[in-house]
Amino acid sequence: MLTPSTRLRLQEIVQRIGTNQAVSLEERIYLQKFADRDHSVATWLRQARRQQQVATSEGVDRLMAQLDLGELDPGPSFRPDPEDPGDLGDWFGQAPNWLRRS
Repeated sequence: MLTPSTRLRLQEIVQRIGTNQAVSLEERIYLQKFADRDHSVATWLRQARRQQQVATSEGVDRLMAQLDLGELDPGPSFRPDPEDPGDLGDWFGQAPNWLRRS
């Protein structure tokens, strides 16, 4: 359970994250410490990060962020090299013996 002063401090940090204002590393660490332990704080942080996405995206990406769908930090999508797309057999060829088929 959060004390009222802690809750207000965390919400102030989250509000600044959501509006893309400066937040120090110490404040982010402090917030993350509580987010790891408290589901409510984790939800506040996730919503603030979504607000950042809405402000910087457009089209379908903006809609997805507004609906709270998809990844918060989408990594690079897998796009095989058109010159050398690779082969699933090659990948399994480098697998350990217990994984390979005989």
